[in-house]
Amino acid sequence: MFKTPYPERGPLLFLLLFVSLAFAEFAAAETGYVTDELTLGLHRAADTSDTPFQYLKSGDYFEVLSRDRYYANVRLPDGTTGYVKINYVVFDKPAKLIVAQTAAERDQLAAELADLKSAFAEPASRMAQLQQDSAELRRQLEQAEARATTLEEANQSMRQIEERYRFSLPYSWVAGAILLCLIAGVLLGTWWVDRQSRRRHGGIRVI
Repeated sequence: MFKTPYPERGPLLFLLLFVSLAFAEFAAAETGYVTDELTLGLHRAADTSDTPFQYLKSGDYFEVLSRDRYYANVRLPDGTTGYVKINYVVFDKPAKLIVAQTAAERDQLAAELADLKSAFAEPASRMAQLQQDSAELRRQLEQAEARATTLEEANQSMRQIEERYRFSLPYSWVAGAILLCLIAGVLLGTWWVDRQSRRRHGGIRVI
Protein backbone atom coordinates (compact mmCIF):
# COMPACT_ATOMS: atom_id res chain seq x y z
CA MET A 1 0.00 0.00 0.00
CA PHE A 2 1.28 3.43 -0.97
CA LYS A 3 1.98 5.76 1.93
CA THR A 4 2.60 9.48 1.73
CA PRO A 5 5.85 10.69 3.30
CA TYR A 6 3.75 12.97 5.50
CA PRO A 7 0.68 11.03 6.69
CA GLU A 8 -0.61 13.98 8.70
CA ARG A 9 -0.83 16.07 5.52
CA GLY A 10 -2.98 13.58 3.60
CA PRO A 11 -6.39 15.18 4.36
CA LEU A 12 -4.98 18.58 3.54
CA LEU A 13 -3.76 17.35 0.13
CA PHE A 14 -7.15 15.83 -0.66
CA LEU A 15 -8.86 19.09 0.33
CA LEU A 16 -6.54 21.10 -1.90
CA LEU A 17 -7.15 18.65 -4.77
CA PHE A 18 -10.94 18.96 -4.33
CA VAL A 19 -10.82 22.77 -4.22
CA SER A 20 -8.58 22.83 -7.31
CA LEU A 21 -10.98 20.62 -9.27
CA ALA A 22 -13.99 22.68 -8.17
CA PHE A 23 -12.24 25.90 -9.10
CA ALA A 24 -11.21 24.47 -12.47
CA GLU A 25 -14.83 23.53 -13.18
CA PHE A 26 -16.02 26.99 -12.11
CA ALA A 27 -13.32 28.72 -14.16
CA ALA A 28 -14.29 26.64 -17.19
CA ALA A 29 -17.94 27.74 -16.98
CA GLU A 30 -18.84 30.17 -19.74
CA THR A 31 -21.96 31.33 -21.53
CA GLY A 32 -22.73 29.68 -24.85
CA TYR A 33 -25.46 30.30 -27.44
CA VAL A 34 -27.18 28.10 -29.97
CA THR A 35 -25.90 29.20 -33.36
CA ASP A 36 -28.11 30.88 -35.96
CA GLU A 37 -30.98 29.11 -37.71
CA LEU A 38 -30.79 25.86 -35.80
CA THR A 39 -32.79 23.69 -33.45
CA LEU A 40 -30.35 21.92 -31.13
CA GLY A 41 -31.24 18.77 -29.18
CA LEU A 42 -30.46 18.56 -25.48
CA HIS A 43 -29.44 15.02 -24.46
CA ARG A 44 -28.94 13.16 -21.25
CA ALA A 45 -26.18 10.98 -22.65
CA ALA A 46 -22.75 12.55 -22.71
CA ASP A 47 -22.22 11.44 -26.35
CA THR A 48 -25.72 12.61 -27.37
CA SER A 49 -26.52 9.11 -28.58
CA ASP A 50 -29.92 9.09 -26.95
CA THR A 51 -33.11 10.85 -28.04
CA PRO A 52 -33.16 14.56 -27.13
CA PHE A 53 -35.46 15.31 -24.22
CA GLN A 54 -35.62 19.01 -25.06
CA TYR A 55 -34.91 21.19 -28.06
CA LEU A 56 -33.17 24.56 -28.01
CA LYS A 57 -33.66 27.16 -30.67
CA SER A 58 -31.32 29.75 -32.14
CA GLY A 59 -30.40 32.44 -29.65
CA ASP A 60 -31.09 30.35 -26.53
CA TYR A 61 -28.27 30.62 -24.04
CA PHE A 62 -26.91 28.37 -21.32
CA GLU A 63 -23.94 27.91 -19.02
CA VAL A 64 -21.24 25.63 -20.34
CA LEU A 65 -20.16 23.51 -17.37
CA SER A 66 -17.54 21.52 -19.29
CA ARG A 67 -16.70 20.69 -22.85
CA ASP A 68 -14.38 18.64 -24.96
CA ARG A 69 -13.73 18.44 -28.66
CA TYR A 70 -17.21 17.14 -29.57
CA TYR A 71 -19.68 17.66 -26.71
CA ALA A 72 -20.52 20.18 -24.00
CA ASN A 73 -22.24 19.72 -20.66
CA VAL A 74 -24.58 22.72 -20.25
CA ARG A 75 -27.02 24.12 -17.72
CA LEU A 76 -30.07 26.12 -18.83
CA PRO A 77 -31.32 29.23 -16.98
CA ASP A 78 -34.05 27.12 -15.32
CA GLY A 79 -31.41 24.72 -13.91
CA THR A 80 -31.90 21.89 -16.44
CA THR A 81 -28.63 20.21 -17.39
CA GLY A 82 -27.73 18.05 -20.37
CA TYR A 83 -25.34 17.57 -23.26
CA VAL A 84 -25.19 19.19 -26.69
CA LYS A 85 -22.91 18.91 -29.68
CA ILE A 86 -20.17 21.53 -29.43
CA ASN A 87 -20.16 22.18 -33.20
CA TYR A 88 -23.49 23.97 -32.88
CA VAL A 89 -22.50 26.18 -29.97
CA VAL A 90 -21.00 29.68 -30.33
CA PHE A 91 -19.61 31.84 -27.56
CA ASP A 92 -20.48 35.20 -29.09
CA LYS A 93 -24.06 36.39 -29.34
CA PRO A 94 -25.55 35.27 -32.68
CA ALA A 95 -26.41 37.98 -35.16
CA LYS A 96 -30.09 37.05 -34.92
CA LEU A 97 -30.10 37.64 -31.16
CA ILE A 98 -28.13 40.89 -31.50
CA VAL A 99 -30.59 42.15 -34.12
CA ALA A 100 -33.56 41.19 -31.94
CA GLN A 101 -32.08 42.92 -28.87
CA THR A 102 -31.19 45.98 -30.92
CA ALA A 103 -34.72 46.12 -32.32
CA ALA A 104 -36.17 45.76 -28.81
CA GLU A 105 -33.94 48.55 -27.50
CA ARG A 106 -34.91 50.72 -30.47
CA ASP A 107 -38.61 50.11 -29.84
CA GLN A 108 -38.15 50.90 -26.14
CA LEU A 109 -36.32 54.13 -26.94
CA ALA A 110 -39.01 55.06 -29.47
CA ALA A 111 -41.71 54.44 -26.83
CA GLU A 112 -39.81 56.53 -24.26
CA LEU A 113 -39.38 59.30 -26.82
CA ALA A 114 -43.09 59.21 -27.61
CA ASP A 115 -43.87 59.42 -23.88
CA LEU A 116 -41.52 62.39 -23.51
CA LYS A 117 -43.10 64.15 -26.47
CA SER A 118 -46.54 63.52 -25.00
CA ALA A 119 -45.41 64.76 -21.59
CA PHE A 120 -43.95 67.96 -23.02
CA ALA A 121 -46.75 68.60 -25.54
CA GLU A 122 -49.00 70.44 -23.07
CA PRO A 123 -46.21 72.58 -21.53
CA ALA A 124 -45.01 73.43 -25.04
CA SER A 125 -48.52 74.46 -26.05
CA ARG A 126 -48.87 76.51 -22.87
CA MET A 127 -45.50 78.14 -23.49
CA ALA A 128 -46.53 79.04 -27.05
CA GLN A 129 -49.73 80.61 -25.70
CA LEU A 130 -47.77 82.56 -23.09
CA GLN A 131 -45.36 83.79 -25.77
CA GLN A 132 -48.33 84.90 -27.89
CA ASP A 133 -49.91 86.68 -24.92
CA SER A 134 -46.57 88.31 -24.11
CA ALA A 135 -46.26 89.57 -27.69
CA GLU A 136 -49.80 91.01 -27.52
CA LEU A 137 -49.04 92.73 -24.21
CA ARG A 138 -45.86 94.20 -25.67
CA ARG A 139 -47.85 95.53 -28.63
CA GLN A 140 -50.44 97.09 -26.32
CA LEU A 141 -47.67 98.57 -24.19
CA GLU A 142 -46.02 100.10 -27.23
CA GLN A 143 -49.36 101.61 -28.29
CA ALA A 144 -49.93 102.98 -24.79
CA GLU A 145 -46.45 104.48 -24.76
CA ALA A 146 -47.11 106.08 -28.16
CA ARG A 147 -50.41 107.57 -26.89
CA ALA A 148 -48.70 108.77 -23.72
CA THR A 149 -46.01 110.44 -25.82
CA THR A 150 -48.66 112.14 -27.98
CA LEU A 151 -50.59 113.35 -24.91
CA GLU A 152 -47.40 114.60 -23.31
CA GLU A 153 -46.57 116.58 -26.43
CA ALA A 154 -50.09 118.03 -26.52
CA ASN A 155 -49.91 118.87 -22.82
CA GLN A 156 -46.55 120.55 -23.35
CA SER A 157 -48.05 122.59 -26.19
CA MET A 158 -51.00 123.60 -23.99
CA ARG A 159 -48.63 124.65 -21.22
CA GLN A 160 -46.70 126.80 -23.67
CA ILE A 161 -49.92 128.46 -24.87
CA GLU A 162 -51.06 128.97 -21.29
CA GLU A 163 -47.71 130.51 -20.42
CA ARG A 164 -47.92 132.81 -23.44
CA TYR A 165 -51.45 134.06 -22.66
CA ARG A 166 -51.25 133.92 -18.89
CA PHE A 167 -52.02 137.63 -18.51
CA SER A 168 -54.52 137.79 -21.39
CA LEU A 169 -58.30 137.68 -21.03
CA PRO A 170 -60.42 135.38 -23.09
CA TYR A 171 -62.23 136.93 -26.05
CA SER A 172 -65.60 136.05 -24.55
CA TRP A 173 -64.75 138.01 -21.44
CA VAL A 174 -63.63 141.05 -23.45
CA ALA A 175 -66.77 140.93 -25.60
CA GLY A 176 -68.97 140.66 -22.50
CA ALA A 177 -67.20 143.59 -20.85
CA ILE A 178 -67.64 145.75 -23.97
CA LEU A 179 -71.33 144.82 -24.14
CA LEU A 180 -71.81 145.71 -20.48
CA CYS A 181 -70.03 148.98 -21.02
CA LEU A 182 -72.31 149.82 -23.99
CA ILE A 183 -75.45 148.99 -22.03
CA ALA A 184 -74.21 150.97 -19.04
CA GLY A 185 -73.31 153.88 -21.34
CA VAL A 186 -76.75 153.87 -22.95
CA LEU A 187 -78.50 153.73 -19.60
CA LEU A 188 -76.29 156.42 -18.13
CA GLY A 189 -76.75 158.64 -21.18
CA THR A 190 -80.51 158.21 -21.04
CA TRP A 191 -80.53 159.04 -17.33
CA TRP A 192 -78.34 162.10 -17.90
CA VAL A 193 -80.47 163.42 -20.74
CA ASP A 194 -83.65 162.88 -18.69
CA ARG A 195 -82.13 164.66 -15.69
CA GLN A 196 -81.08 167.68 -17.73
CA SER A 197 -84.50 167.83 -19.44
CA ARG A 198 -86.36 167.89 -16.12
CA ARG A 199 -84.03 170.50 -14.71
CA ARG A 200 -84.65 172.68 -17.74
CA HIS A 201 -88.42 172.26 -17.57
CA GLY A 202 -88.88 172.60 -13.88
CA GLY A 203 -88.89 169.03 -12.95
CA ILE A 204 -91.32 168.00 -15.66
CA ARG A 205 -90.19 165.11 -17.79
CA VAL A 206 -90.60 165.88 -21.44
CA ILE A 207 -90.98 162.86 -23.61
